Amino acid sequence: MPKDYSFEKRKYIIGAVAVAIVTLYLVRIFTLQILSDDYRQRADSNAFRKEVLFPSRGLILDRKGRLMVYNEPSYNINVVMLDQHGIDTLDFCKTVGITREEYIARMADIKDSKKHPNYSRNTPQLFMSQIPAEEFSKIREKLFRFNGFSAEKRSVRCYAGPWAAHVLGDVGEVNQADIDSDAYYKSGDYIGKLGIERSYEKVLRGEKGKRIMLRDVHGRTKGHYMDGKYDVAPKPGRNLTLGIDLELQALAERLLEGKLGSIVAIEPSTGEILCMASAPSYDPRQMVGRDRGLHHTELQNDPMRPLLNRAIMGCYPPGSTFKPTQGLIGLQEGAIHPNTAFPCAHGFNYKGLHLGCHAHASPMPLIPALGTSCNAFFCWNLMRMFGNRGKYGSVQGAMTRWKDHLVSMGFGYKLGIDLPGERRGMIPNAQYYDKAYRGSWNALTVISISIGQGEVTATPLQIANLCATIANRGYYYIPHVVHSVQGESIDTLYTRRHYTMVDPKWYAYVVAGMRKAVLSGTCVGANIPGYEVCGKTGTAQNRGADHSAFMGFAPMDKPRIAVAVYVENGGFGAYYGVPIGKLIMEQYLNGALSPESEQKAEEFQHKRINYGTRVR
Repeated sequence: MPKDYSFEKRKYIIGAVAVAIVTLYLVRIFTLQILSDDYRQRADSNAFRKEVLFPSRGLILDRKGRLMVYNEPSYNINVVMLDQHGIDTLDFCKTVGITREEYIARMADIKDSKKHPNYSRNTPQLFMSQIPAEEFSKIREKLFRFNGFSAEKRSVRCYAGPWAAHVLGDVGEVNQADIDSDAYYKSGDYIGKLGIERSYEKVLRGEKGKRIMLRDVHGRTKGHYMDGKYDVAPKPGRNLTLGIDLELQALAERLLEGKLGSIVAIEPSTGEILCMASAPSYDPRQMVGRDRGLHHTELQNDPMRPLLNRAIMGCYPPGSTFKPTQGLIGLQEGAIHPNTAFPCAHGFNYKGLHLGCHAHASPMPLIPALGTSCNAFFCWNLMRMFGNRGKYGSVQGAMTRWKDHLVSMGFGYKLGIDLPGERRGMIPNAQYYDKAYRGSWNALTVISISIGQGEVTATPLQIANLCATIANRGYYYIPHVVHSVQGESIDTLYTRRHYTMVDPKWYAYVVAGMRKAVLSGTCVGANIPGYEVCGKTGTAQNRGADHSAFMGFAPMDKPRIAVAVYVENGGFGAYYGVPIGKLIMEQYLNGALSPESEQKAEEFQHKRINYGTRVR
């Protein structure tokens, strides 16, 4: 009888299909039970409840140990979708103080895979956050009725007062980018968003702990797994002590009310920031709790840009506060000597170009030129240097040397302060002008840079750092806000001296010029009884009214404070810059203002500049 080859063939095909199906099931079971966490997590979730224990965030104190930022308890409500069944949603909404529509919207948001790619029905998901303790006490009594819902204790940041918002920053809920960049964070966690809270996040946040609880078949908690053997206590964040003087900070913010501008004060001997105020500002207490998003949107939409930290983000023409750098470069490069005198016929006049200047004696050398803020002197100084082809080969070579000096003084690049968002300002180079003028330019073309105008811009922080460098006679420490971190030394980045390219001997002449400015020049309003104050005004030209600037330090020998003031559209440096700078120095040096100075502070606090609705 002949073999049925067709039947034999079908038998093997059917057998192969059966083997393939069985193999597929085995692979799937192996994947679920061995390779994948999902199956194990589902099984574990029936027996265990894993709770995250959140650490308390580190405190922030001022240089005298006064609390600036601390914590108060708050609560989050979480939901495990798998456990949520048989609840009275209307009763739940009434208990937690939301509408049914809000409840539905929140549930839909939790399940949105685009917003929460790591969503799981087995694990707690954030439903409500930052519920104050007094409000939560009413919810606690009834929360056990609602299957799937639970509470976790958290903390909320509290601020001692309405000061230093730009320095301190704030804390907000993490976004997906935060979660993707650091495995520490999960949905619903909080992170520093701005200021010190952001730049010292890993120091302040601490380390999470965990607690594993046993559950029965009904999902009820029965106690700690193995008596807490595998529980881990959270480690609190470390405290920060700032260089900020809280009283000085409060005064600086008072003086800037109704104005656009900034005040930065530095301790020259350490580089620590004593105060950093930017105006307009905002109350950091607004950026706490469930209304944070609303307040943040309002601040973002404000045309005066209160979220902008003008101290490190505002790039302005430095005006005459830049002149000390030009005197130092001229002395170091041999373009001038201490007794070199230049004429000033109410300004600089050369080949039809005129840059005006106020009336004063003429000719004069460097020290009185700084005292009277003579424009002509510094224009001639630049002309001599840029015209020295024998030494530099070309105007481009001279320009490169000029810029190198300024970079060594902290201009043109970020200084590296321990705050996010710092900008670099602008110091033009030869390539910039070659492109702008197609290679055909000379000192006269760019003469305005000699008096801190033209393309030159700087941040108030850079101007304050220049003042500290002059006070130190040729070196600076990178300005920084944090004085110390609990349990560790401050980063050596902030304890190294940075020397300029100028020989320290030349600084004596610039110091003498700044002292003369206070004794009998443009800064007489900066005099403080009992102290030898040195200062330099700046009146920076602008499309509208001029900006008012000042930098000064005191005492002249063994300086304790260097300050820069910049008030947008404030007019002459003597109008706003000088008197405000004087009050800041007096407060820090004496610990309080005299009655006469306190009255002056009141006047400046209520002095307003009309900016209209212009976006700046």
